[in-house]
Amino acid sequence: MQTDLHIREAAPADIPALLQLYAPYVRHTAVTFEYEVPTQAEFLARMEAVQRTYPYLVAEQSGRIVGYAYASPFVGRAAYDWSVEMSIYVDEELQHTGIGGSLYRTLEVCLSAMGIQNLNACIGYPETEDAYLTTNSADFHRHMGYRLVGRFHKCGFKFGRWYDMIWMEKWIGNHPELPRPVLPFSEVRETILTER
Repeated sequence: MQTDLHIREAAPADIPALLQLYAPYVRHTAVTFEYEVPTQAEFLARMEAVQRTYPYLVAEQSGRIVGYAYASPFVGRAAYDWSVEMSIYVDEELQHTGIGGSLYRTLEVCLSAMGIQNLNACIGYPETEDAYLTTNSADFHRHMGYRLVGRFHKCGFKFGRWYDMIWMEKWIGNHPELPRPVLPFSEVRETILTER
């Protein structure tokens, strides 16, 4: 675990650093099926859309952003309010150093306080590992307690080849008979992030 790691809520001023971290994943990997690096304005709009309800966290080390993670709506129908889709990106040079685990654990605490029950991850997956995509993301999620729940074959095309996509899930709630409404992150943020 990173002892000098600081996790905080993302801010608009972080956009250039977040894009710098995300761009190599778009340009050189099939970790994301996005083809073009988004503009700063587009990236900011995405972040602000997430932050209307959910946490969007960054990890800093020695004052530099080294990773980020956020939750977003799962499907977008009312009955799915207690489920989210998870996303995480860590500086490619700093993978396997504990940053991703720290980000996800903090994100889980935030989501649990909101009343979220299910965490879902949509992950690009290769039939055979190649220069653009390995099983690293699936392995990370498995390590974090997620389990495989579905696989779509040859559904993503990037770099002239077809890739599969898998869904993994993790339960963080006890699924009560009458769940309370999910609280927006703005209502729990002070308690959660000041304690960490």
